[in-house]
Amino acid sequence: MNSADTAFMMIATALVMLMTPGLALFYGGLVRSKNVLSTIMQSFVCLGLISILWVIFGYSLSFGPDIGGFIGGLDHLWLKGVGLEPSPYADTIPGLIFCAFQLMFAIITPALITGAFAERMKFSAFMIFTTLWATFVYFPVCHWVWGGGWLGNMGALDFAGGTVIHINSGAAALVTAMFLGKRRGYGKEAFHPHNLPMTILGAGILWFGWFGFNAGSALSAGKTAALAFFTTQIATGAALLSWTFAEWIFQKKPTTLGAASGAVAGLVAITPAAGFVGPIPAVIIGGVAGIVCYMAVLLKVKLGYDDALDVVGVHGIGGLWGALATGLFASTFWNPDGANGLFFGNPHQFVVQAIGAFAAIGYSMVVTYIILKITDLVVGVRVDEEQEVQGLDLTQHSEMGYSL
Repeated sequence: MNSADTAFMMIATALVMLMTPGLALFYGGLVRSKNVLSTIMQSFVCLGLISILWVIFGYSLSFGPDIGGFIGGLDHLWLKGVGLEPSPYADTIPGLIFCAFQLMFAIITPALITGAFAERMKFSAFMIFTTLWATFVYFPVCHWVWGGGWLGNMGALDFAGGTVIHINSGAAALVTAMFLGKRRGYGKEAFHPHNLPMTILGAGILWFGWFGFNAGSALSAGKTAALAFFTTQIATGAALLSWTFAEWIFQKKPTTLGAASGAVAGLVAITPAAGFVGPIPAVIIGGVAGIVCYMAVLLKVKLGYDDALDVVGVHGIGGLWGALATGLFASTFWNPDGANGLFFGNPHQFVVQAIGAFAAIGYSMVVTYIILKITDLVVGVRVDEEQEVQGLDLTQHSEMGYSL
């Protein structure tokens, strides 16, 4: 084992952990003041809930011995056999550090979905839904790509979670938003973010933590980590600018929310490609992401579904573009362990990326719908009209974010 790699991965793991509170602030600032704590709570509680599921069976289902290319075996229940010896997935760091790093990914993925159903889901339903979704959607798809499953064996490239995390959560977000229906008054009254400075702070924490997210996915402190670190920064900067300028053109004024959303779109889009592409393709990926995700958010209004905090437009569409762009721009010049994409003479890689992305979309949408139906039968997924008017902070948690 390598002490430098171990230290690097511990820092990267802590950075990814910080992203979930960052997401809580990002989402919390975007909702109305009567729902700020309930929105923050949904993200924050994932730090506890998913951690326990991961120890009991989540790591085993994700990274246990492959069963039919679909799921991991039960060999690592309660982390049996996972200790301080080198990880089979990264032989220079202890197995527990690899396990912890992957846990942070598992935590933030269901937290991302919460933005789609903000301001209208019961907390009891959220707990059941998140438990089932992590078990039957995240853990299998994680295994498909990173744990020895069929997509990884096919050669799909997903450096840090474009398919596993963003496409997966974006597809679930679309189904969830449609299943719960629109918020009361949606389309008839304006729903303004109550605290944009909080949202900007959350976006900044996400950007900071994303260096651990992407660079840490190299699993060692080497050249690939350096590449992922740099491409993350410049793709995000490009997306921030492209979203801002697109908004300036279409809506006549650039907004703080647009800048924050553009930055997150860039972070999402570069995630699957970060360790496989060079700097110039990274700028292109980010620049396109800002425009495409902005247009996707505008399209939401025309399609009529209430994705409250634009999870589908930013994470779903951004992740899809990033996964496909990896199939275009990946180059073994930058990472010999990767593959060449379409623009470097290998059109097959683009096909593989498309198969992986759309397989994740289809699977996530179908299973998410089943989970929602089950949850609705057990406890009902949506608060009643009176509770929605009062706000979820009071009706679900008996507290208020502000006492002014």
